[in-house]
Amino acid sequence: MRSGISALAVGLMGGLAFGQAPTIDGTADAEYGAALAVQNTSTQFGDANMGLVDFCNGSEADVGYAVIVDGVLYLHIAGNLESNYNHMDIFIDSVPGGQNKLRGDNPDVDFNNLNRMGDDGSGNGLTFDAGFEADIFMTVAGGDVGGGTYGLFSNWAQILTDGGGEGRYLGQGGAVTDGALFGGNNPNGILVTIDNSNTAGVLGGNGLDDGSGVTTGIEIAIPFADLGNPTGDIKVCAFVNGLSHDFLANQVLGGIGGGENLGEPRNVNFANIGGDQFFTVSGGGGGCDSDACNGSETLTIKVRAKGCGCLVKAIIKGGTPDANYGVLTSSGECVLKAANARGKVAVKECPGVSGTVSVPSCGLSGIATCP
Repeated sequence: MRSGISALAVGLMGGLAFGQAPTIDGTADAEYGAALAVQNTSTQFGDANMGLVDFCNGSEADVGYAVIVDGVLYLHIAGNLESNYNHMDIFIDSVPGGQNKLRGDNPDVDFNNLNRMGDDGSGNGLTFDAGFEADIFMTVAGGDVGGGTYGLFSNWAQILTDGGGEGRYLGQGGAVTDGALFGGNNPNGILVTIDNSNTAGVLGGNGLDDGSGVTTGIEIAIPFADLGNPTGDIKVCAFVNGLSHDFLANQVLGGIGGGENLGEPRNVNFANIGGDQFFTVSGGGGGCDSDACNGSETLTIKVRAKGCGCLVKAIIKGGTPDANYGVLTSSGECVLKAANARGKVAVKECPGVSGTVSVPSCGLSGIATCP
């Protein structure tokens, strides 16, 4: 069990939000509320018409839905993803820092294809709208794994301001499942599934269109621990990309307002396209405030193996004696604990997980890397 949690921590979680969580099955439930982005461009990646939940002959990103419940971002990209291993690439701006233009030294995930979109040394690299700095990358692809069996695959990576960071193959799943993945490295339990049965939404072509009303597609649940424990709004940019992440479709949320496929990702600059090629999810963070920050606090993260698993210890020094400090652990739990007479706070979590530990109110954060 976890230790170091005060009575004040009961019922408080990173990303506190009230309401019922959506059911992960590939359908956007009523819990998502209104659409946050609607496609305005016909698809040049095939207008799907098979109507099957798994195999599909076209790709389109019709509608973006998202909601935050109990420290989890639930994300639904309604539409279709062709079962030829084309990708739905998702970039998330969740915490301060990150990259507005993708570097070429990010984590090697999905056969190093995140870096296939980044700077190749010539100063290029996929560039987002002003005000969007990607912190997290996820990608989803699916197809025949043999014998007519459909498989869905997903990868995740950090996008740190100075490059590097951690990347993971999350595992394999399937269509219209509960989102569980197997065979990968998924310590915080990200869920991913798809319902590919949509035959509505946008048509084939490159003109103006309307993807509204579609409620089946790719559904993902991401714990805050895999988002850097955000404390504010979360921005999402999602688009269809080719097999090797080397040919960006005209299917982007938010939409491009009509037009051809965007092509080589390294040469794409969303800032040069009208409107925002992202949408915003309100309600990140909250419920993990400190009483006061004096500006002199420091945060140190210590990790070691124990009988209970990975022990993650967060130590605040220089705090205000007797003041309560809110610490978001790497598992996304909020712990409120009072500083002692020397201004020190120690919060332990075991079993803990790798990820970001932060004191949101004081602007402090650090990385826990479990052995």
